Amino acid sequence: MSSNPVNSANAAPAAPATSDASGAAHGSHGAATEPPTNTGAIRSALARDLLTAADPARRRKDVLMRVLVFGAFFLAMAPLLSLLWTVVIRGITRLDWYFLNVTMRGVFGGMDAGGIFHAIIGTVIITLIATVISVPIGLLTAIYLVEYGNGTLARATTFFVDVMTGIPSIVAGLFSFAVFAIFFGPGVRLGAAAGVALSLLMIPVVVRSCEEMLRLVPNELREASYALGVSKFLTITKVVLRTSVAGLTTGILLAVARVIGETAPILITAGFADSLNLNPFDGRMMTLPVYIYTQYRQGLVPCAPGADACIADINILRAWAAALTLILIVMALNLLGRLVTRFFAPKAR
Repeated sequence: MSSNPVNSANAAPAAPATSDASGAAHGSHGAATEPPTNTGAIRSALARDLLTAADPARRRKDVLMRVLVFGAFFLAMAPLLSLLWTVVIRGITRLDWYFLNVTMRGVFGGMDAGGIFHAIIGTVIITLIATVISVPIGLLTAIYLVEYGNGTLARATTFFVDVMTGIPSIVAGLFSFAVFAIFFGPGVRLGAAAGVALSLLMIPVVVRSCEEMLRLVPNELREASYALGVSKFLTITKVVLRTSVAGLTTGILLAVARVIGETAPILITAGFADSLNLNPFDGRMMTLPVYIYTQYRQGLVPCAPGADACIADINILRAWAAALTLILIVMALNLLGRLVTRFFAPKAR
């Protein structure tokens, strides 16, 4: 009947402990079911929204710059396309196999005859002479400037190359004419003199293009060659030149395309002719640029009434056909340079 006071005192606080334990368990269960918050994902989403948000001012500037860039491109291409279209439309009417295989010998007036065979051969011979002269000089000068040139001579060479780049073509023609007049007499007209005049225009182009190609060769290749005990001469010939052969060839072809259309120096030094001449040291020679000039200068032919065989604008038609031929030759040289760069450039492994 009597209760133990100690047991009663000890048993009384048991209920609150159980209640606290159950509450704690309930609280821990609620905390486990609460969804976690990913702060990094939220920040990434906010940054992405800020970066991709369309700013009206920036969008207007972007559209404006796009319009300006494309407008400048079409503005630059319009004259070129117009030129090509005009030359093709007017030159194709006269350009045929007969026109490419006959000369102007015995052709006069408004005769429906004559061609550019002698002008094509003269262009090839004179350009070949200029190439033979200018390529060794230009290539060796570029090698000196890149591999050896460090002093006053190198700076003077660079200066004079820059000066030669800006000389007018007619000045080169006058210089060549004066030199050949000393040895062959005044009034001399030779294909070789025209080749020398073109070489003066071609040398600075070859030097600059070859110099840039040689500077693109990594110095590590030179240092590796020197580390193996190879001499500087063999390093240049076996390593540097072989590595840059594609770029050197392309630069030379572009230099040829640059001088093949010159008229003034050839008109002064080689004159013009109506027949074929294969000897550049004997007599006048005709080239395509001079042929175009002479045919256009002659202008319209006065044809008698009822003369059906006379074509009044035959000279103009020949000039357009020769211009189309010259453009095709220049385009072929540029295409050849691109192909050389593509197929003969060193491949990265």
